[in-house]
Amino acid sequence: MTEIVFITDIHGKFDIVYEIFNRESPDYVLIGGDVTDLGETLDGVIPFMEDIPAPTFVIPGNCDSRDILPVLEASDAIPIHRKSIDLGMITISGIGGSNATPFSTPFEHSEEDLEAITKEVVAKTGKNRWNILVTHAPPFGALDEVAPDVHVGAFPIAKIVKEFDIICCGHIHEQRGICELERRICVNPGPAYAGNYAVITLDEDEDEPKIVLKNTRDPIEVTEE
Repeated sequence: MTEIVFITDIHGKFDIVYEIFNRESPDYVLIGGDVTDLGETLDGVIPFMEDIPAPTFVIPGNCDSRDILPVLEASDAIPIHRKSIDLGMITISGIGGSNATPFSTPFEHSEEDLEAITKEVVAKTGKNRWNILVTHAPPFGALDEVAPDVHVGAFPIAKIVKEFDIICCGHIHEQRGICELERRICVNPGPAYAGNYAVITLDEDEDEPKIVLKNTRDPIEVTEE
């Protein structure tokens, strides 16, 4: 059994995120981007990654400047933007940044570039028992509404969801939830700066993952021995 904590949209609020690891002891941590807020708090990224008590895999978000890439490479975390990594029965692939927004944030891709990135990532991803895609932008049609029936997700990412079992995304802060797209599970835990996170439990004897959305303000569960 493997337990993963997925967080996204930290926006430099590292102190709030530390509380998650006072509550959880995961095998791995996935970070879905927007580690900083428009490049601010960049100096805090390396100390933050050093303090996470589990192997950590990270992508940048649209609100991270591209200067974060060498910082992540120098940190204790493992950057997975445009990469794929095998961890036993789990393969984790990453797509950082986002499709275009009205706000011209620092790390956006044109539709053409994002199409090329998705193809590159799929080509690098081998089929495994569990294939997880960590993407900052949600796929079009899943956890991507900014108003009723107004979807802003990425079409190129929607095209590749069938290559994965779980799509971990963020970006749209208000779309905290779990849903299915093309019979694949999509999860947005909500912004970590508000104490939100997801716990994903993978059991090789179970057909489906267990995914629970949590918040640092939730009561702590006490297990009787």
